[in-house]
Amino acid sequence: MTGKPLLDTVLGQRQARPPIWIMRQAGRYLPEYRQTRIKAKSFLELCYNPELAIEVSLQPLRRFDLDAAIMFSDILVIPDALGQKVRFEQGEGPILDPVDETIIASLQPERALDHLAPVLETLKGLKAALAPEKTLIGFCGSPWTVATYMIGGRGSTDQAAARLFAVRYPEAFAQLMDTLVQTSIDYLVAQFAAGADVVQLFESWALNLDDAAFDERVIDPNRRIVEGVRARVPNAPIIGFPRGAAGNLARYAAVTGVNALGLDYATPLDFASKQLPKELPVQGNLDPLRLVVGGAQMDARVDRIVDAFSDRPHIFNLGHGIVPETPIEHVAQLIARVKNG
Repeated sequence: MTGKPLLDTVLGQRQARPPIWIMRQAGRYLPEYRQTRIKAKSFLELCYNPELAIEVSLQPLRRFDLDAAIMFSDILVIPDALGQKVRFEQGEGPILDPVDETIIASLQPERALDHLAPVLETLKGLKAALAPEKTLIGFCGSPWTVATYMIGGRGSTDQAAARLFAVRYPEAFAQLMDTLVQTSIDYLVAQFAAGADVVQLFESWALNLDDAAFDERVIDPNRRIVEGVRARVPNAPIIGFPRGAAGNLARYAAVTGVNALGLDYATPLDFASKQLPKELPVQGNLDPLRLVVGGAQMDARVDRIVDAFSDRPHIFNLGHGIVPETPIEHVAQLIARVKNG
């Protein structure tokens, strides 16, 4: 036992009530975040400014009895660190200059950690500021998810550009994935050294892949990351969140070796009891739009989720990130319901 309820849960210790954190808990639904955001010229500048990033990371913990802080950053700092141009446009999200075979060969993994040094400073500052019972979460995007943005130039509903590229140019795609795997290992090891208690792998685009592609592009790279991190940080606690993995979830958990499995909100509540080992901790999985509406329907769903996972270690979370229009009072209602029933 570490004295940190959320970390203990990741490590397999079931709690009387599940600990809770919220994906994107530092974000636009908070007025203090919006006030801090205008101090940075761009979203990436906010990610690379330790003083501001520490501030926004701590803001939700000042309001709510959350069990963890997650460092404020973005999954696309890795392509930015590799030398790909990344920018965030208001109303459009991230935009990247798409890579091709030539650009993939010219990426610069050797410069990545130096470029990401401000993010690691954020982690060090958070570690110093957090109460001892709070868990500090680091993260990175998983290689397939990051590759979809690098190849397609932006987010998409079907990841068609990356899916086509992977089949048409398998050698270049494999080179890109190798670069992302090794850079992610180095980055996560550095996060542990900077003070992270646990890290999460965000495989946000695990859907839209056939089973062979899922094994090749999701399971194998995530397995390599887990093994690579633990070769340098023995027993490193890792949460895997393969959003949209559906019927591949059990295989993902078994093969990658993650400590805990994040479930998206489309995952049936009885899936864990039917398909996952009883000792495997799970995280999730309230629909973020139920949090927007709040009220009795949300309380009822929270109760069902807590009850469904009451026989195993469970971290309460949303099944995807909190949305900007979420009322603050509904977040307080959610946390009270989870903690007190």
